[in-house]
Amino acid sequence: MNRYFVGVDLGATSGRVILATLCGEGIALEVLHRFPNRLLSIGGKYYWNIYSLYEEILHGLTLAGQRRIPVDSIGIDTWGVDMACVAADGTLAGLPRAYRDPYTNGVPEEFFRKIPRQEVYRRTGIQIMNFNSLFQLRAARGEGMSALENAASVLFMPDALSYLLTGEKVCEYTILSTSQFMDPRTREIDGALLREAGVDPALFPRVVMPGQRIGVLCDAVARQTGLGAVPVVAVAGHDTASAVAAVPARNGRFAYLSSGTWSLMGIEVPEPIITEESYAMNFTNEGGVDGTVRFLKNITGMWLLEQCRAVWSRQGREYSYEEIVRMTEGAALSPGVIDPDAAEFAAPTDMPQAIRTWCAAHGVPSPADDAALMRLIFDSLAAKYAEVLGKLRRLAPFEIECLHVIGGGAQNDLLNRMTADAVGIPVVAGPAEATALGNIMVQARAAGVVSSLAEMRRYIGRSIETKTYQPKK
Repeated sequence: MNRYFVGVDLGATSGRVILATLCGEGIALEVLHRFPNRLLSIGGKYYWNIYSLYEEILHGLTLAGQRRIPVDSIGIDTWGVDMACVAADGTLAGLPRAYRDPYTNGVPEEFFRKIPRQEVYRRTGIQIMNFNSLFQLRAARGEGMSALENAASVLFMPDALSYLLTGEKVCEYTILSTSQFMDPRTREIDGALLREAGVDPALFPRVVMPGQRIGVLCDAVARQTGLGAVPVVAVAGHDTASAVAAVPARNGRFAYLSSGTWSLMGIEVPEPIITEESYAMNFTNEGGVDGTVRFLKNITGMWLLEQCRAVWSRQGREYSYEEIVRMTEGAALSPGVIDPDAAEFAAPTDMPQAIRTWCAAHGVPSPADDAALMRLIFDSLAAKYAEVLGKLRRLAPFEIECLHVIGGGAQNDLLNRMTADAVGIPVVAGPAEATALGNIMVQARAAGVVSSLAEMRRYIGRSIETKTYQPKK
């Protein structure tokens, strides 16, 4: 008998409502509705239009309802750190602020005058970034943000959207883990850190784990969508946690690379790794399915190439990805590499020139033409992946046997081949739709289709094709 699940997958630029059909030992995904997600700039401040997102989700759910399909459940994943405030009457107290808002500039340094930087890392295991939820709340309190001043509760983005659908408030573990105010050992909120930020920990509702039921669609939504009182399940609310849950690994001795515009490389461990070395290397500990910890590092991904393509396009040179692969393969090995994570590459107006300027400053021969620049980017990314994997090997409590590449980058055949040669272990590419599959399989587990994270992964492995790249000897 077929089972049906709806996954809502929201990124910082777009969202999707996906219908998944589980039949036997296979999974079929169908995008019912795709829509943009844009930042709102109002008075120099940046917000998410949560009402628009809610409306788009309702539209996607209505399309599912029109199919007259017996949907088992619905689950929502989003990006991390951002939050919505709910007033005492149950309405949203304004729009959620976006992590790109500059109101957190300088806030971490101010906070560290009260609790030292290294102590914050020791208590949370999270790398210090100015947009982390802890610093957003401190900034909001400092500017007297009316939404927070009038809040009866605070919800992370996937939890806020689930609340709009069900009327039930929860705080899901994986999305909470991005906040910098969760104790990764107890998996509970660190109230002392929140109070130092000027926020009452009681504003946050009960913590739930992926797979727990939040509630059912409220009467109005059930009628509007035609779905009826369908359960809404807390999936791995952080999109990367959902993606990692979909790694089709045969055992636990793997590293993963969630690859796209930005990349995240890490391992999955039962307990956080919080040491002087992990602090110095700026690794982070985030929550995963089954209470696991994703020990990882953020890496710049195809951002460099995408920004170069934008500049070349303005200059009248359009390159398809097929042309880029052909030109890169035809170019000579780069005589040096750049650091993809260098601050100079964060948001330059002219990425090719920024790369050439960095090369000149660091004694790296400047690429002579576009093909050489493409090759330099690919060589540098492969070298960076090898560098980070080397650090993971030093910190991992097991021998890493292979690297699983998931997300859109799993389809980048050239970079996968180069990465395998650079890291010296097999690279297994796929699935590209890892986030959606992880979202769906957590729901399937809650419905009793599978019984464990390992079984979820075996199910995905039987349902999708992967490609293995062996390193050159």
